[in-house]
Amino acid sequence: MKQTLTLALSKGRILDDTLPLLAAADIHPLEDIRRSRKLIFDTNHEHVKLIVIRATDVPTYVEYGAADLGIAGKDVLMEQGAQEMYEPLDLEIAKCKLMTAGVVGAAPAQGRRIRVATKFVNVAKAYFAEQGIQAEVIKLYGAMELAPLMGLADKIVDIVDTGNTLKANGLAPEELIAHISSRLVVGKAAMKMKHRLIEPVIEAMAAAVVARRQEAN
Repeated sequence: MKQTLTLALSKGRILDDTLPLLAAADIHPLEDIRRSRKLIFDTNHEHVKLIVIRATDVPTYVEYGAADLGIAGKDVLMEQGAQEMYEPLDLEIAKCKLMTAGVVGAAPAQGRRIRVATKFVNVAKAYFAEQGIQAEVIKLYGAMELAPLMGLADKIVDIVDTGNTLKANGLAPEELIAHISSRLVVGKAAMKMKHRLIEPVIEAMAAAVVARRQEAN
């Protein structure tokens, strides 16, 4: 039976940055992913298929073997844990920072337990524990900037790109938790069973990343 490879792509901004890298690695979907409502796409390689899913679902598909490889942000990988996959390549796309932020001019919470709003619950808990700060972490799914303004939280942990949204809401970035970019991940079982097919994809993607970096310089 002929082996196939399934590569899980993240929707949204990451997808826009991923497609040129795939093209540089000679992986071309046979139809326009951005215009199609389909979720599974054939490519110019008979044995390679692409699926397009939510970024937060990519690690799950790879971990359970529904996809052999995936592209996901480091923030998602940090939050969900990635024990059953390798992370062979930083694609150097969709770069941003994972940071704490708070209201400009707010008095520091000295000696008391603070409340932190975020969708990155596991990352936030680990970060504040490492800092020796007692923190109650509240999970929100969006509009993080509202939480400190409405008294729901003292701080937030969120992705910061330009910082304009924080500034517009009277907040400012504070502590850097991690530099974020998108990574190529490979399931451990897939790497063992399909190494002959996966290795050339990793090499081609790595060459595409280097070429992109050289063009930028």
